Parts: sequence; structure tokens; C-alpha cells
Amino acid sequence: MKSSIYAFVEDVRGEGAGRVLDRVLGYGCTGLTVAAAYHQARDVTPHGPARVTFRRDGVHFPPGDLFGRLVPPAQPWAEEDPLRALRSLTRERGAALHAWGVFCHNTTLGLEHPDVTQENCFGDRAAPADLCPSHPDVRAYAVALARSLARYEPDAVVAESLHFGLFGHGYHHERSFAELGALAEYALGLCFCTRCRRIEGADAARAEAVRVVEDALNGRPWPDADAPPTAIMEFSLARRRTVTTLVAEVAEAVADEGSRLIFIDLTGAAKGYADGLPTGGLAASEAWRIGVDPAAVGSVVSGYAVLAYARDAARVAADLEAYRAAIGPDRELRAVLRPGFPDTDSAGHLAEKVKAAAGFADAVDYYAYGLTPFHVLERI
Repeated sequence: MKSSIYAFVEDVRGEGAGRVLDRVLGYGCTGLTVAAAYHQARDVTPHGPARVTFRRDGVHFPPGDLFGRLVPPAQPWAEEDPLRALRSLTRERGAALHAWGVFCHNTTLGLEHPDVTQENCFGDRAAPADLCPSHPDVRAYAVALARSLARYEPDAVVAESLHFGLFGHGYHHERSFAELGALAEYALGLCFCTRCRRIEGADAARAEAVRVVEDALNGRPWPDADAPPTAIMEFSLARRRTVTTLVAEVAEAVADEGSRLIFIDLTGAAKGYADGLPTGGLAASEAWRIGVDPAAVGSVVSGYAVLAYARDAARVAADLEAYRAAIGPDRELRAVLRPGFPDTDSAGHLAEKVKAAAGFADAVDYYAYGLTPFHVLERI
């Protein structure tokens, strides 16, 4: 079975590309998925050059002239062009290389250009990390980023955050001492910028979102987070077309450059990231919350990656079975597992989840090299 380990350029540079690839292939994996364009983060890095690593928004290659108004910041070592060296090395070793990029999530760009960020139901531009997929400059940026990655001739371009963002995900020191509840949090994360207000039902949904949030702030939370007001639900479903058309444009650009696109669906992470204990419906049935229609998106990409962040192997299988049913038998389905904390306890536990995933997925990938101690990576 095909498999890859997600890794960060900082970690590869610190340890040495050859040594990292030796380990990856030694674990039995067939490739490396490298974060060529990533977002801000502060990570504990058990075997990195530092024990705590701060990652900045930006790309690990010279941006070039493909970009328009939105130009990604470049990492300090971008001129070294580490992706080109990695492409050469993986070819020599017969390993796959996937160029992984974060698309609509970039705090630096959002602070520089607040007009392209998501605007909540009250008119607040309070989510600088979340670039709105409806904005033409964001769409042009996504296509340019995809072309830039594809020109390194990877076996695939892997697209993360190519959809709407969620409230409460991705900004430092977020505080709320008001008990909002799940639905009010979701309503606060909906975008009602000028472009999104062109989506069918936007005005009614915005009014309902304001009502839901104000009620929660006044101690009257909506009783059932899984059954939003009709106007919010209809708007949420309608905005999936925005994401599907954007993904289609990006996939076409990648294909033009001779590569293929793998779309990452982050719904599983939103549900199980903290503890591997997702609640509620299966991830595929709740992808609408980030504007994703798995069937529609699956029809325009070569591959579909699911973050199967769950402790229970049966839950992993159920989630992947639902995604397989949605995208059909002919699209590559990849399961992304964490081999250790917080949702995998041992090699045997990981083996159970790999077996569960393999019943429906074409590949099982692992997240992430630099964040995971060596003794845990050895479980792979």
C-alpha cells in the first residue's frame, strides 16, 4: 500500500534530507509529503534542531512572478530552493514527493490585506488567518500557489485549507468568557463579506446568525447545534459551490503543469484534533461546515485525503467508508493517521487503525515527522 509521512522543511533542513528520507523509507513508507507553503505555528519538536520551533507564514521557494496582489512571504532560506533538492533526492531513491501547501489560511497576508479575509455576521474582520474563498484575489492566489508547487514536478500537490475557515481555529490567544455553544460559534465563523453575500440566501442567513449569537450572548443558546435554523443551513449548503469551483480551478492549474491535486478535508481534524474522540455525525456528513461537498469536490480532484483523527478503529473505518461512498470507487482516497499522542497508544493500536483504513482507502499517510518522537514513528 502507498504511504507517505508529512514533514516540515525546517525539520528536513535541521536533520538533513538524506537522513530523513532514510528513516521514512526505513519505516516502509513510499514517499514524503513536504510543507512547501505553511502557516504560523509553535510546535514542540522532539528531534529537531530546537525543542520548540516557531513556524512563520510563508513559502519555502522563491515566489516568482505568478502571483498578483497577494504575494506569499518567503522563508529566510527560500532562495536555497530546498524543494528542488528534495525532488532530485526522492527521484534518486525511487520515492514519491508530494508538495503540501496551505492555501486559504495565512495570518500575514490577512493582516496586510484585511479586505480578503472572512467577515462575520456583525461585519467584523476578526479572522485575519482566514482568507475568503469567494474573493477573486484569494482565488487567484490559490491558483498561483498551486502552479508554483506543481512546477517542482511533484508526484502530487496536496492542498490544505482550500475552503472556508471555522471560528476559533487558527489564531493566538483566542478568548471567550461567554458560553456561546457550538451553533453560535459556527454562526460566528460564517463569512458574509461582499462576495459571500451574493450566495443564495445570504441575507436571511446573516440575520439568523446575528440572532443565534445574540441569543447565546444573552444566555439563551440554541437548543440543538446539529439542527441550525433553516436559513443558516441552506446558506451553508449553497456556499459549497464556491469551494467546489475554486478546487476545480486549482486542480486544472495543477494538471496544466503536469501534476495532480490531492484535496485535504479538515473536517476530521475539527472533530477529533484535541483528543481523538470525535462526537456527533461522521466527518463526511459534516463537511458542509467548512463549505465542502465531498462528492462534488471528489469529482474534480485526483485524490481526496481524510484526517482520520480518532482513537477508535471502528470510527476510522466508518468515516472512511462514508467518504468512499461519497467520492466513488475511482478516486484515490488517502487516510491520514497520527501514530502517537493523542489518539494512538501503541504499535498494535496503530496496526488496528491501519487495517481499518485499508478496507476503504488506497493509501495511509502519517502526520507528522517533526512533531513525533522517533520511538513513536517506529510504530509505522
